[in-house]
Order: sequence, then C-alpha cells, then structure tokens
Amino acid sequence: MGRTLESKQQVVAELRQLIHESELALVLDYKGLSVKEMADLRSRLREFSSTCKVTKNTLMRRAIGTDPAWIGLEPLLAGTNAFVLVKGDMGGAVKAVQAFQKETKKSDIKGGLMEGRLLSNADLQSIADLPSREVLMGQIAGSINGLATKLAMAINEVPSGLARALQQHADGNDSSSPTD
Repeated sequence: MGRTLESKQQVVAELRQLIHESELALVLDYKGLSVKEMADLRSRLREFSSTCKVTKNTLMRRAIGTDPAWIGLEPLLAGTNAFVLVKGDMGGAVKAVQAFQKETKKSDIKGGLMEGRLLSNADLQSIADLPSREVLMGQIAGSINGLATKLAMAINEVPSGLARALQQHADGNDSSSPTD
C-alpha cells in the first residue's frame, strides 16, 4: 500500500523542518543494511543531536525545494539513500557514521552538504578530525581561566608593589635622617 498524498505532505513538512534545523547533511547508500543496523546507526547519531531518515528521493527533492542552502544535494539524490541530518556536533556525528561503516562494512557515504557546498570525502574527514564541542569548550575555558589568573596576579601585584615602594621610601628616609 502506497502513501496517500496527505501522508507524503506530512513527510515533506517533517523533512523541511529537519533540514531547516540542520547544519550538515550526509547522504548514505543504505542498501544492504538491516532494520537492526539502521536502529544502531540512529541511536549512535542521537548522542550528537543528529538523525537518520530514509525517504524517497522525490520526497527529499520536494522538501529541499528551491532552498539555496540545500539545493546542492540534488546530484546525490539517486539510488537508495539515507539522509543523516546533523544539527549538533558535526565532528562527532561524522565519526559515528564512520565507526558504524567500519563495523558493519556496509553503507557508503555518497557525499555531504554544508552551507550550500558539496563536501568531498577529504572535507568530511577533516570534519571528523575536529575535536568534539565539549573538548573545544574545555580548551577555551582553560585559556580564559589562564588569562583571568594572570590578570588577577597582575592586579594583585600593583598594591604589593606600591607597598614595597612606600616601605623602601620609608626605610630610606629613616636612614638618611640626622641623629640627635
């Protein structure tokens, strides 16, 4: 039994919403994957605020419409596709897909799209090599903390230096004053 027009419109509306919220889209050839394997991939992607949708290419074309940010997916819309839509940690999501592919030895990445630009396998590998969002935030926090500590020490040094200078001046005056 095929989908009704109303159910197709609902699928397209859902896809549009997901695409609108996404920063990166990957197109996978999912041919040969079992339902259990797809469930495994989806659970891995959830950790990175990403989702995997299997839909007909015609419905994805309708969802993309004429949106310039996503129309670049058009050349990838052939064959059996699963769409990984990433709205969180891009590097983590790409790593999760790559780990899944390595373990199952199935499903090739046909390509990806980010900010209206088709991504090569080298581009996707570069994204996967990025540290996770948490690691980057930790590095930034550490840098800010180090800067704040140095600033606090410098500010603290001003009164200490002034006190030393006053003490030296006072000590200098006591030694140079005439004795009675």
